[in-house]
Amino acid sequence: MKRTPAIVVSVIALLILAFVAGRATGKSGGNPPAAARRVLYYVDPMHPAYRSDKPGIAPDCGMALEAVYDGESGPAKPSLPPGSVSLSAEQQQLIGVRVETVAKSSGRHTVRTTGRVTADDNRVYRLMAGNDGWVRSLENNPPGTLVKKNQLLASLYSPEFQAAQASYLGFLANAERLKLNLDASGQTKLENEFRIYEEQLCLLGMGEEQLKELSSTRRATSYINLVAPADGIVLSRDISSRQRFEKGTELYRIADLHKVWILADVHGEDGEFRPETRAKVTIPELGSTIEARVSSSTPLFDLTSRTLKLRLEAANPRLLLRPDMFVDVEFQTNTPASLSVPAEAVLDSGLHKIVYVETSEGVFEPHPVEVAGTYGDRVALAKGIADGDRVVVAGNFLLDSESRMRATTLTANGPQLEIKTAVQHDALRDPVCGMTLTHSDPNLVERYQGETFSFCSKSCRKKFRDDPGRYAGEKSARVAVEEHQLDRRQD
Repeated sequence: MKRTPAIVVSVIALLILAFVAGRATGKSGGNPPAAARRVLYYVDPMHPAYRSDKPGIAPDCGMALEAVYDGESGPAKPSLPPGSVSLSAEQQQLIGVRVETVAKSSGRHTVRTTGRVTADDNRVYRLMAGNDGWVRSLENNPPGTLVKKNQLLASLYSPEFQAAQASYLGFLANAERLKLNLDASGQTKLENEFRIYEEQLCLLGMGEEQLKELSSTRRATSYINLVAPADGIVLSRDISSRQRFEKGTELYRIADLHKVWILADVHGEDGEFRPETRAKVTIPELGSTIEARVSSSTPLFDLTSRTLKLRLEAANPRLLLRPDMFVDVEFQTNTPASLSVPAEAVLDSGLHKIVYVETSEGVFEPHPVEVAGTYGDRVALAKGIADGDRVVVAGNFLLDSESRMRATTLTANGPQLEIKTAVQHDALRDPVCGMTLTHSDPNLVERYQGETFSFCSKSCRKKFRDDPGRYAGEKSARVAVEEHQLDRRQD
């Protein structure tokens, strides 16, 4: 019984020693309590680029801001540019993302267009009246009639015909008498004069057959027979029976259609059309196909259709092609060397065209582009990408949907601020605080370097006046949100 107090004293002593040892250990090692650690700033757990000097609620997702303490590294995830999307390899495989490296290339592509048949101007004959006269008779040859060379078209009368024939016959009579007494030079001169008289009759409309008949019979006629100068088709006839005509009137227009021209509508970006380039010409009405070749003439620009009129030359032995017929034309042309992507890689919203570029592993960023031309299933780009860029060529529609879903509207202490991606339309926005404006107040407007800027308040307008260069350029919408929130807290 006497030993009990000694045991109790020993237990108390051990407890005191354990307590002292624990306090010593706490002072020499371990982490200090949270209250003793210094907070650097607070971040949005969903968007680490957003920082705040005070605790609160994240404006985009409603989650509590997380503290970053002294000695800790920042969030592991890097901040993404507006509109960018980050996907894991599994997510890319799930939505079918496929990437292609951009490089300069050239190739051949098919150009299909329409063409209009016209007569070869070098094979069109315009029969003009050499003097005033009347139409004695007219053959049955309206426009569209096929005629043969030296076929009678009409009989014409003119007093000048008889005078010209009389001069011709008188020269023939004198030439026969003089020819016997002339030397070689004199006979050459006589033959030249003979050709002059013949040319005068031909200019009046007399054909070769009638001229031979006049030379052999030596009998003048009151009429001149107007005949076809070559095989062809009557394009126009501007006279009728018993009609009076004046000198210089176009009586007939006849075209030889064994070779024709085809004027095809092309654009400058369709490719290079060198002379002798072959083209396939299809006549839809007849279901026939012929071959044509590009002529050496330079294409002319047509203001009405805003296209180049490329001239093709085609043989037409069966006369299948007639003037003003429309045909289908198909070319194989070389494309100029340029940066090109598959057509499905370009997303067209109507006002903007974009492609998604993989800027780093799993990170896809939208790039506005400018299209230079379309070649079959590929699109040549003039701006927006560079050689070596990795462009999304499949699954980009789902990428774009994800990008737009992330471009949500932020609500921060009242005013709504819109985060804009590079591919969204430009709205009326305060360049200082980023607030989207429904209308522009004339009293809250400033002009800088030729541009007009609208503001939501006088304070934003004053900040712009103090430093316009800071706000006039392109700014991240996220930075604008932060500044606006800090201003409201200070107020």
